[in-house]
Amino acid sequence: MSSAPPSRAVTVRDIRDRKGKDPIVVVTAYDVLFGRLVDQAGVDIVLVGDSAGNVVAGFKSTLPVTLDQMIYHGAAVCRGVSRALVTVDMPFLTYQIDTATALVNAGRLLVETGAQAVKLEGGNERIAATVARLVEIGIPVMGHLGFTPQSVNAIGVRVQGREAEEEERILAEAKRLDQAGAFAIVLELMPAKLAERITASVSAPTIGIGAGPGCDGQVLVLPDMLGMNEEFSPRFLKRYANLADTVRDAVRAYGDDVRGHRYPSAEHSF
Repeated sequence: MSSAPPSRAVTVRDIRDRKGKDPIVVVTAYDVLFGRLVDQAGVDIVLVGDSAGNVVAGFKSTLPVTLDQMIYHGAAVCRGVSRALVTVDMPFLTYQIDTATALVNAGRLLVETGAQAVKLEGGNERIAATVARLVEIGIPVMGHLGFTPQSVNAIGVRVQGREAEEEERILAEAKRLDQAGAFAIVLELMPAKLAERITASVSAPTIGIGAGPGCDGQVLVLPDMLGMNEEFSPRFLKRYANLADTVRDAVRAYGDDVRGHRYPSAEHSF
């Protein structure tokens, strides 16, 4: 039996306290309408992902997404969310250059959107040092390991951590992010056994996407789970609706009414 979502605003501390207890529900959103709807549905975290580049802008990867675009989407989502914790992705080259640049850009994301946290990818020593500095000045950070979309040109789109050496590297990165103070870590496209191993090895909750059931929570991209993005059908995706057909049918019905002089009728006129 699932527990009811909290009625008050979700905090970073709430998320950390859920480790090993109630599963954490995370979905993406990119605008005020869907932000409001998923918040009303009781999700714990609304992730404003740079996946907006793929599902909203039609880019082939997340690499072209800019900081200003993430601020735009993040601010729109925050206008619709009153309870869930809003976390915004830091796009490519906004945190990898140096820590000082990351501090300024993460600060802009929080100040100009109203979000409560940022997410960044990777877990090498330099990234972990950046995470630690952000946390030190009061900016909550969600990590992201396994398949990291901003590195797609280097690693390709594939399950990460199947080889022993790669598995140990990802585990070490997770421990590094945990020690740096990340309040949660997304684990994407990795063997379920590795995700379970990481989850048992870190104090931060893990959020899986294509990482099996052993994580502390799960995240899906909203247009994917709603069946709006028909071209995308990875093994891990479960569709909970088929809104693509719903939208097409509704627009066709509207078109038929207009062409048949049935809309607008007297009841829709002044």
